[in-house]
Amino acid sequence: MPTVAFHTLGCKVNHYETEAIWQLFQHEGYDKVDFEATSDVYVINTCTVTNTGDKKSRQVIRRAIRKNPDAVICVTGCYAQTSPAEIMAIPGVDIVVGTQDRVKMLEYIEQFKREREPINGVGNIMKSRVYEELDVPAFTDRTRASLKIQEGCNNFCTFCIIPWARGLMRSRDPQEVIKQAQQLVQAGYKEIVLTGIHTGGYGEDLKDYSLARLLEDLEKVEGLKRIRISSIEASQLTDEVINVIDRSTKVVRHLHIPLQSGSNTVLKRMRRKYTMEFFGERLDRLKEVLPGLAVTSDVIVGFPGETEEEFQETFDFIAKHKFSELHVFPYSKRTGTPAARMEDQVDEEIKNERVHRLIELSNQLAKEYASHFEGEVLEVIPEERDKEDKNSGRFIGYTDNYLKVKVAATEDMIGQLVKVKITKAGYPYNEGEFVRVLEEAETVQVVNG
Repeated sequence: MPTVAFHTLGCKVNHYETEAIWQLFQHEGYDKVDFEATSDVYVINTCTVTNTGDKKSRQVIRRAIRKNPDAVICVTGCYAQTSPAEIMAIPGVDIVVGTQDRVKMLEYIEQFKREREPINGVGNIMKSRVYEELDVPAFTDRTRASLKIQEGCNNFCTFCIIPWARGLMRSRDPQEVIKQAQQLVQAGYKEIVLTGIHTGGYGEDLKDYSLARLLEDLEKVEGLKRIRISSIEASQLTDEVINVIDRSTKVVRHLHIPLQSGSNTVLKRMRRKYTMEFFGERLDRLKEVLPGLAVTSDVIVGFPGETEEEFQETFDFIAKHKFSELHVFPYSKRTGTPAARMEDQVDEEIKNERVHRLIELSNQLAKEYASHFEGEVLEVIPEERDKEDKNSGRFIGYTDNYLKVKVAATEDMIGQLVKVKITKAGYPYNEGEFVRVLEEAETVQVVNG
């Protein structure tokens, strides 16, 4: 049996696509081995979101070549899409495929074995107008399934290279999304995370169909207990979407809404399409219809020209709206983006100091958010054993509102919905005690009647 080994860098979408590429190999009779083992084929799925992403991708490619110089080395993903020539220049790379045409990878391998000539299969992603179907009926990791619903982004924020790596916005056919959701439920998943490059933009390119409609249609998938949206822009949280979430029994009480900055002047330089007033108004509206909602977010600190006042505006906005957790990134120059060429780059020390201040705020807000749920009974899906304390019999899982909980459970509860009483709130972990397993027939109680 021929063997294949995978290494994925970067985001959830990349991890999803690696699973899809593995399905293609499995179909052709390949066996999957660990990336550190000797394999016939290595597939490296690369990231290019930062310059560091490129560098890490190159290191991993070289590692595979050293592992087995006779192996076929395939490089795919975002870095492959934006810089195929750079990758082809690494001695030992055999096949480069970008962020489309991945179904051709196996053909290319056969062609390479015959001709022994490196193959560059990267096309112009900006011309792609159709979503590339890649099937993932089940995941190697058991508990939470991602479901990719769209590809690409039309926003062109000044710090971001991703539209050049992924192309423009294209939505997956609704029937395919529903079919895939049903497959995942049949494979035993209770929770599905809707994911994409610009997930909340789903449907913008479809006639008479929208994200709100998709959520309504997913509501009807029997056996599905939780729908989580991996990320959604404030501008995509229309009244229609909020009303659907309000009525839904499956969409969880957690939204990830990227903020990037809480200062209107910085947002303008970033070319983000909202103001703080608008963002704040959407958050208020959401919390009205969804009491207890967890809102997580991404923030870039030290964007070119960020003054102490602008940073303070961001800090105050986050404190005021009580986000439940932040991912804080110091701004890093991405070659090829307008922001990398801007004057007034912020000093690294200032950046780091601001990052620390925001992380401290985030930790404090996360603890505060969790404390509201101490003593409450919530639904948790245990995902894995507590690695820090292997003998404790404790498992780690998430509540619908994204609290990470450690609870004494058993192996057969992994992937099941269980009722857990939060005995001790904290961050990053809460402690809980097992109440009972939810029966299949029980539906999750609808919030707000």
